[in-house]
This record gives sequence, structure tokens and C-alpha cells, in this order.
Amino acid sequence: MNSTVVLRKYGSFLVLGFLLLILALFYPGVLSFSNVANVFSQVAVVGICAVGMTFVMLTGGIDLSVGSLVALTGAVGAWLNTHGGFHWSLAWVGAVLVGMLCGLISGLFVQWGKMPPFIATLSMMAIARGATLLITRGYPISGTSSGFNYAGWAYLGPFPVSGLLMLVLIAIAWVVLRKTRFGTYVYAVGDDPETARLAGISISKVRVIVYVISGACSAFGGLLMVGRLWSAQPNVGMGMELDVIASVVLGGTSLFGGVGGVGGTLIGVLIMGFLDNGLRMLELSSYLQQVVKGAVFIGVVGADLYFKKVRSGKC
Repeated sequence: MNSTVVLRKYGSFLVLGFLLLILALFYPGVLSFSNVANVFSQVAVVGICAVGMTFVMLTGGIDLSVGSLVALTGAVGAWLNTHGGFHWSLAWVGAVLVGMLCGLISGLFVQWGKMPPFIATLSMMAIARGATLLITRGYPISGTSSGFNYAGWAYLGPFPVSGLLMLVLIAIAWVVLRKTRFGTYVYAVGDDPETARLAGISISKVRVIVYVISGACSAFGGLLMVGRLWSAQPNVGMGMELDVIASVVLGGTSLFGGVGGVGGTLIGVLIMGFLDNGLRMLELSSYLQQVVKGAVFIGVVGADLYFKKVRSGKC
């Protein structure tokens, strides 16, 4: 195994370890259980959305609508619970179905509408954000039940429920990708669509399904966000797609498909989470934090382009 392969496979672990080491030198409490639990609570929504994004990116696609779907599905669920009179469980189901429907539409745009994923999901981002503002009329929807909010704010012992749900979802996704036929199809479509087609894989079905999965994950993230804030905020999730994509790519999943997995995505999510945590500890301006995160995004995309050239033998 050459150094490039090792770096590609284990680079995210090295980055996380180096980041924690630097932060620990300035703030020894960064590795305390309470702070780690706090980071898991902070990254849960992004992490859950990143699971869906991993499926999409493994097929060579991208989903820019995740942040807007977080806002839309959270607003739908909150509206069903408060104005519609639905039990919180039915409100959750309704919100997840809306997320899946939006993912289905994006997938159909990509596969049968022949739109580039960037354009299809950018359009869905605008549609979902507009629909959120229509539902909320630009104001927060508050008054959701304690059952509705529980997963977003509660703790089981010292650990956040939202963090546990993220870990459970990542474990399920790992099994699906590594131990099922569908997971094999996802990797095959992303690695070489023509070979996958000749092998009898329905490329269109796989590509549509991964967007449905992404929509469902965004919905779960949106519902957790409502519970965390105790209200559905119309402007929540703006710019979240940057954190989600950066987390997935930092975890080793290629923007060009066929390489990566949700195990690495968890590491990428934690890198972004501890980076945010460290920047706040350093009391840096929120504007400067955005600059740093943008620089990180450029770095991970550049690294992905380099590894793509290495795999193709051009470097």
C-alpha cells in the first residue's frame, strides 16, 4: 500500500488527531467528556444530513438542497403538530415523507430530466426555501409538544439523544453500504456507470433512491433542529450544505463518486465540529470563522482533485 493510498484512506484520522492535539495544547478541556458530548450535540444535524449526502456523492452526484430541506421539513413537522393537531409521531412521519418527496423530485430531475445534479438540487434549494417562507409566513412556528422536541434537546445520562441517533443512523448506513446488494450498486454506479449498466444494474433507480435517502436524512435533521430550538425557524439551515459537503469530502468520499463511506463521514463531521468548537474557544469573529471554513472547503476539494488524478494515473 503506497503512501498516497494510505493518505487517502487514513488522512481524515490524521487530520482529526492533529486538530485535537493543537486544541488540547491551548484548551486541555477540549477532550473532556462534557465538551465531547457538546460537540456531538452540535454536529448531530449536520452529521445526519451528511449520511444522506454520502449516498448521493458515492454515485457521483451532489445535493445542494439539504439546508433548505432542513428548514422546510422542520416547518412542516412543526405546523402539523401545532396547527394541524397531529400527534408528534405523525407529524414526524409527515415531515419525513415531505423530505423524501423532495428528494424524489430532485432525483427525477437528475435522471430523467437529464439535469446536472448541481442545477437540479440548486433549484430544489430555492423551491424548498420559498415553501418554508410560505408555511411560516416568515415567522418562527413555536409551541411544538415536548415529545416532538425530545430528541433535539434531551440527554440519556451525559450523552445527547441527537448524537446517539446520529451514530445509530451512521451504523445503519454502514451496514447498507457494506453488507447489502444496494450498497454494492451505489459504489458500482459511482465508480463506472457504464460497467454497472452492462452488469445489469438499474442506474436510474439507484440514482433516484440515493436522493430520496438524502431527503429523508435532511428531514430527520430538520426535526432535530426544531427540537433543539423549540421552534421552526424559517431561515435555519442557510449555508449548511457547505458544512455537509465539506464533512463528507473530509471523510474521504470523493466528489466524483465510487470512493468513501459513512465511517469516514463521521470523522469528517467531527473534524468540522471540533474546528467550530475550537474557533469559538479562541473567541474568533463569526465572520472570520466563515473564512476559515471556506478555506477548509477549498483545501478538501483540492485534495480530492489530486487523488482523482492519482487514481487515473495522471499524477
